Amino acid sequence: MASRFELRTFRQVLPFFVAALRVRGQVRRADGAIGVALVAHPLRREFYTLSAWRDRAAIDAMITIEPHRSVMTGFRDHTADASFTFWTIPSFERPTWTDAHRRLEVARGRGSR
Repeated sequence: MASRFELRTFRQVLPFFVAALRVRGQVRRADGAIGVALVAHPLRREFYTLSAWRDRAAIDAMITIEPHRSVMTGFRDHTADASFTFWTIPSFERPTWTDAHRRLEVARGRGSR
């Protein structure tokens, strides 16, 4: 799965980054997580995640517990845009940022399908 978040103001960039690092740590320990990466573009107020999971049920279980649940609700009003994309690949492949960005653009209605 991949995600993109754009914050409304610069004031929220540092708090969001700190919260995103907490969630990244949660993902790294989550049952079913294979790997996770976070990229921040603070001057654009943008954050990207790319993660690999055993299955969708593992993702669904992780997002309902802390700290993810509080981060998700706490920053909802501070988010100008959020995009998510999910896809399946064979276990011998690894997701790439190139593929993730392409899929996120499609999810945002800005890319070719």
